Amino acid sequence: MAKSKIHVGLEIGTTKTCMVVGEVKADGSVKILGVGETRSAGIRKGEISDYPQARAGLKDALLKAEDLCDVDISSVLLAVTGSHIQGVGNCGTFRLPDDEDELQQSHIEEATEIARDLAIPSDHVYLHNFIRHYRLDDHEHTVSPVGLLGRSLEVDFHIVHGIRTRIQNSIKCVREIPLDVDDVVFAPIATAQVALEREQKDAGALVIDIGGGTTDYVLYLNGSIAASGCIPVGGDHITNDIHLVTHIPLSRAEELKKAEGDASGDPAKSIGTVKVTDDSGYEESEMPRELLNDIIYGRLEETLQLVREQLPEGALKSVGSGVYLTGGSSRMRGFSDLANEVFDNLPVYQAEQSNISGVHANFRDPQYSTAVGLIRYAQILDADRGPKEKGGVFSRVLKSILPFGRA
Repeated sequence: MAKSKIHVGLEIGTTKTCMVVGEVKADGSVKILGVGETRSAGIRKGEISDYPQARAGLKDALLKAEDLCDVDISSVLLAVTGSHIQGVGNCGTFRLPDDEDELQQSHIEEATEIARDLAIPSDHVYLHNFIRHYRLDDHEHTVSPVGLLGRSLEVDFHIVHGIRTRIQNSIKCVREIPLDVDDVVFAPIATAQVALEREQKDAGALVIDIGGGTTDYVLYLNGSIAASGCIPVGGDHITNDIHLVTHIPLSRAEELKKAEGDASGDPAKSIGTVKVTDDSGYEESEMPRELLNDIIYGRLEETLQLVREQLPEGALKSVGSGVYLTGGSSRMRGFSDLANEVFDNLPVYQAEQSNISGVHANFRDPQYSTAVGLIRYAQILDADRGPKEKGGVFSRVLKSILPFGRA
């Protein structure tokens, strides 16, 4: 009988650094044992800008996770993000030899090698190569067509790549704690593993994860990834906008954003004024609620429009399930209404972490979706690799090679 297994998801974000410790049980259920978290320092737009500060924050999160969960952590699955990471589609085509008409696994591998021959910048590294679908003699297949008869095979991939050194900086920081890196995962792909069920992926769904410094997205069509990427704008930019326009301190701007702000653009939500207090809690001044909401609406509307511009042309017409919002900034009042407006009145949902239990309730907060998603991602990889396969992809990342699979 299979034993339960502990996995640890690590997200080094702009606002927070957190480790989520999860137990994957023999029956396939996942139980979150706890979250070790610290406020990030030295991270800008999802990438390390001050190495010593980032490493100190990571060490603090590790100690908190081990103390809370009473486990010794030796390895993690690492989420990475940043505007340098790109998701693109590519197709590999292979024609079977004249004396062969039954598709073999070797023919799949030939088409795979052709698809890998994608021209990416010399300083980039492959992160993911996900099979979207197969096409044998112009007939589409969602699963491997090995064993079928045909002449021409096409394999369509979604390929994710990013700047090697920036990814290695995060890996280096983790290894100096010291911890091993089991896998490196583009953040929105991890997030989607808890934000979406298989039925939603099949129907078509867009996941948008808006954090402090970045907004990550992944689009599923017909059960596979059609687009993914990162916009270098997040909730911290809203706070900074409020600060620049009103000249109130950043800490007060952050509090106003959370306590009083509304992103819907509804004039009825912008009546009256809001009180601005000083550090002692005394009322210092007032500002028009309309001004506050206009600042929030303007930045978030621009952010969602940037995501929309990155999607394949006409893709929204195939999104049958809807738009799923997650990340810390997704809790902003009126954000769902704004997303509904930007994405052609598609249904908009707050993503939920279904089929996952936990000792502490805070793991269900949307700001932990990526780290929790890494646990589910590890569970999927374990199932794909089988019991005899061990190890992660760290060495393969350095060689720009990762296993092909489905997410």
